[in-house]
Amino acid sequence: MTHLMAAGVAGLFIAGCAQAEHHGMKQKDIVDTAIEAGQFETLVAAVQAADLADTLKGEGPFTVFAPTDEAFAALPEGTVEELLKPENKETLQDVLTYHVVSGEIMAADAMAADSATTVQGQDITITTMDGSVMIDGATVISADIEASNGVIHVIDSVLMPQ
Repeated sequence: MTHLMAAGVAGLFIAGCAQAEHHGMKQKDIVDTAIEAGQFETLVAAVQAADLADTLKGEGPFTVFAPTDEAFAALPEGTVEELLKPENKETLQDVLTYHVVSGEIMAADAMAADSATTVQGQDITITTMDGSVMIDGATVISADIEASNGVIHVIDSVLMPQ
């Protein structure tokens, strides 16, 4: 169940990895892609605090809906700090794995679906409105960022399980 979140961090950097792959360089996994992207520092820190980095560096494939640092900053004040405390590790794992789906779901496939089951166990709702794909209440702002072990879709808000 701990597979999902680290993949989200890889979001924007994966486009650069795909370009690097054309130049004979090995494509990076979801976590390394997220680290190098520079806009997923909070997600990467959360994945590391939740001990999910090794899982998200694993074989996969995973689909990660990765919130940006701005998405984490928009949470109520103190939320991120509270989630990062060692005593809240299980809750943090639930939140992060709610952003991960087993398998590789490209945007075209997501648009044809109405839900997907997360690694956390609950379903996320997928809707398409005015050409935008929505995951629960979050909008996908960058899609189909490929990594060596899956795909990242960058989202504009943090998803919270029920």
